[in-house]
Amino acid sequence: MAIWRTPCQILLLLSFLLLNKSFFLEAAESHSTRKIGSCIENERKALLELKTTLNDPSGLLSSWVGKNCCNWTGISCSDETGNVVKLDLKNFNLCSLCTPLNQSQQGGTLNLSFLNLPYLSYLDISWNNFQGIHIPKFIGSLKNLQYLDLSENNFIGKVPPSLGNLSNLEYLDLSHSSNLWASDLNWLSGLTSIKYLGLNGLNLSLAGANWLQAVNMLPSLTELHLADCELNTSVPELEFVNFSSLQVLDLSNNNFSSSMPSWLFNISTLCNLQRIDLSDNKISGDIYEFMEALARCSNNTLTHIDLSSNHLKGNLPESIGSLRNLEDLLLTRNSFSGSFPMLIGNLSSLERLDLSFNSMNGIIPESIGQLTSLYQLDLFGNSWEGIITENHFRNLSSLFYFSLSSISKSVIFNLSQDWIPCFSLVELAVSDCQLGPAFPSWLTTQTDHLSQLTLSSAGISDAIPDWFWSLASRLSFVDLSDNQLTGKLPKLASFDGSMDLGFNLLEGSIPIWPNVISLSLRNNLFSGPIPSNIGQGMLNVEALDLSRNFLNGSIPASINNMASLRFLDLSSNDLSGLIPNQLLGLQNLMTLDLSKNNLSGPSSLCSLPSLLFLNLKGNNLSGELAATLQNCSGGLNIIDLGENQFSGIIPGTVLGNLSYLYYLGLRANLLTGSIPQELCKFTGLHIIDLAQNNLSGAIPECLGNLEAFTTLLPYLSDIPLTEDISFEEHVEMVSKSRKNEFRKIIDLVNAIDLSSNNLVGEIPDHLTKLSQLGTLNLSWNHLTGRIPDNIGNLRRLETLDLSHNNLSGTIPPSMSSMTLLNYLNVSFNNLSGQIPTSNQFQTFNDPSIYQGNPKLCGPPLLTRCSPLSKGKGEDNNGESEDEDKYYKFWFYVSMGLGFIVGFWVVCGSLLIKQTWRRAYFKFVDETKDRLFVVIRSIISRFPKEDCGRMMMCLR
Repeated sequence: MAIWRTPCQILLLLSFLLLNKSFFLEAAESHSTRKIGSCIENERKALLELKTTLNDPSGLLSSWVGKNCCNWTGISCSDETGNVVKLDLKNFNLCSLCTPLNQSQQGGTLNLSFLNLPYLSYLDISWNNFQGIHIPKFIGSLKNLQYLDLSENNFIGKVPPSLGNLSNLEYLDLSHSSNLWASDLNWLSGLTSIKYLGLNGLNLSLAGANWLQAVNMLPSLTELHLADCELNTSVPELEFVNFSSLQVLDLSNNNFSSSMPSWLFNISTLCNLQRIDLSDNKISGDIYEFMEALARCSNNTLTHIDLSSNHLKGNLPESIGSLRNLEDLLLTRNSFSGSFPMLIGNLSSLERLDLSFNSMNGIIPESIGQLTSLYQLDLFGNSWEGIITENHFRNLSSLFYFSLSSISKSVIFNLSQDWIPCFSLVELAVSDCQLGPAFPSWLTTQTDHLSQLTLSSAGISDAIPDWFWSLASRLSFVDLSDNQLTGKLPKLASFDGSMDLGFNLLEGSIPIWPNVISLSLRNNLFSGPIPSNIGQGMLNVEALDLSRNFLNGSIPASINNMASLRFLDLSSNDLSGLIPNQLLGLQNLMTLDLSKNNLSGPSSLCSLPSLLFLNLKGNNLSGELAATLQNCSGGLNIIDLGENQFSGIIPGTVLGNLSYLYYLGLRANLLTGSIPQELCKFTGLHIIDLAQNNLSGAIPECLGNLEAFTTLLPYLSDIPLTEDISFEEHVEMVSKSRKNEFRKIIDLVNAIDLSSNNLVGEIPDHLTKLSQLGTLNLSWNHLTGRIPDNIGNLRRLETLDLSHNNLSGTIPPSMSSMTLLNYLNVSFNNLSGQIPTSNQFQTFNDPSIYQGNPKLCGPPLLTRCSPLSKGKGEDNNGESEDEDKYYKFWFYVSMGLGFIVGFWVVCGSLLIKQTWRRAYFKFVDETKDRLFVVIRSIISRFPKEDCGRMMMCLR
């Protein structure tokens, strides 16, 4: 290495630099030009050709002009070569409120010009709209691609297997296209460098169980996203686990029905995981082994666990407290039981904890107050017990969302009135707990962020304080239902959300709240007329429930001004007069309940175009039923016109237009004629109430074909925090001799009530096909014949009333298999035989349910069964009356034939055959002599006086 020391040497160096100044300037300029100047000409042309095939509503490509394509929007070039290496046309649409997303998306087609970008390593065209085209196969020829994002693009068709040629690809996202599918994932084997694989929403229903083996062959994979891929088999097992680098696993919303896969317990896989999401499946079993495996990881990095909406059960182990890096633990909607883990306070990084809608019980430990990072705590829908104190919230300064309820109603809040919490909530939901009796004054501190408040069934028996209305004016949702709140409601001009104050002791007149969206004042003490100007004063209201109060007067015609009204319930009041025709102007009305009032006149309300639920039961309405139903909206789900004075027949042709009907209530009217066959066409009909009319004829056999009575619909509880009050329809059914109201579970009620009519004929055998039928009432008719032998097929039947008919025969033995039956009445018929004694019949100890059947016998009746009747009605050895007569007949016939055959076999042969006859009589004489000698020798042993008498007897 030369060292410049003398002035001469330094001068020589400066001269050299000055002489070569131009060389260095040219080199620097050349480098600068390469960096920010023109791209390769062929590649510039390829980009311009691509531009011609793309739709560009947002003007994103307006900068694609001139020669400096490396400066174009979305384009990046290599500093060394000038080649295009990055194309980013992702649609961010940061101002979706200003410009709708579909007006800013790229679209059109993708052409072969991409192949003239051979050095492209990054391609992102996500969040655009290429609806109606396939993913081009030529993309698999871009061998230098390392990043490819085609997500949220509405591509259709099969994923081209040619994508497996991209051996340098590290990131691939094909998520959330509308109709994209793959028959297998074998093409993934070529992606030897892949680290991120996003296939959310890709239809893999044809891939079978081999998808996991294909993914398992990707050794560098760190993130796997297969949510909502229609993988509906069990989670496959692996003999060899190759997920040594896996950090994120998302298999949510796939309807898996197996237990937790054992390969998840592999230490080499489990200890590297950071996020696992198996939510919205049907995974069953215990998670104890999974949690224990996690606890064995000394360097556990897991931050997110989501197992919500599955069928998991068991206790949460205390080892969960060792997951020190855990931020999200989401276990809602499972069947977890047992107590709250006491070591939960060790999870210092925990931000979200959701244990809602499980079967957990016991106390909630105060250690939960140590979770300083916690901002979401959902404990709704369990059976907690014990006392909640201020210590439970001591350090929860980050808490934004809190929900708690106890099905057993065994939680008591012990918070002082002057308590000042350290948190500032956004949402608060407390139900089925003892929060009162005083109205919680600490809510005055929650004025900064609180938007949703639920304190339902919270044991508050107090007047609503004035300060609360100031707080409520800033909320979007308030639910204070099912308490014992007292007082009158003020004017609340600024409230523009949803409020439920139902099931309290509030009184006074109905307030006018101009900006309210949803208002429920159900089941209170409000009185007086509905304000005549309610329609003008509450123009924005969408749901209004004033039912079960003491309102009187007529229905204001101004309600017609509520153009946005979707739900209106004025039932169970003292309203009178005609139903105003102006209500026909409520074009958006979906639910209308005016039942249990004193309204009169005919009604044509079922012609409202959007109506789904119509309940006019229990009024003074009259007229021909056919005229009332003539213009009904085809979308009606529920019609209840019971307990009125409608007359005429049930119009089958009119009902035929109601394709979606699943509840028909016409109880207690003046209807005549037969039950129309058209009822059998409704696939969704699962409640039929035609009781207390004058209907005649036979029960249609085709009722046994109603599909809704053969399928049990799933039912999910409502989530506790919503942005809108869930206004629910409610229907009333008579079962077990009393009226029962069904609200949340209308879809689960399957009932047929044809009682108190003039129906004749036999009970159709086809009715025994209705496997999900819960209530069957055919009482007070003129039915004859036998109870169907196969009635035991109605395994879900809870109520059966066949009383006051002319039924005969025995009680079918198959009824013993109806183990859910808890109400039975067969009184006042002509039934006979022994009452069954097995299974449910052991609980039917009331003799009145069998009275009026003089030929019935056995417990609980005092009439004892004769030997001939014993066993009748038993499950194992009993027969019906007809079968009994059949066997008796053939018993006597066989005895007669046996006597005749036996007589002529013996006596006939003696008459015909002389030698046999002589031998027979000789045998008889010899037998007589032997018998006489034996008897005489026995008598000789007795005294002579006795012997003489015996000999005289023998003579």
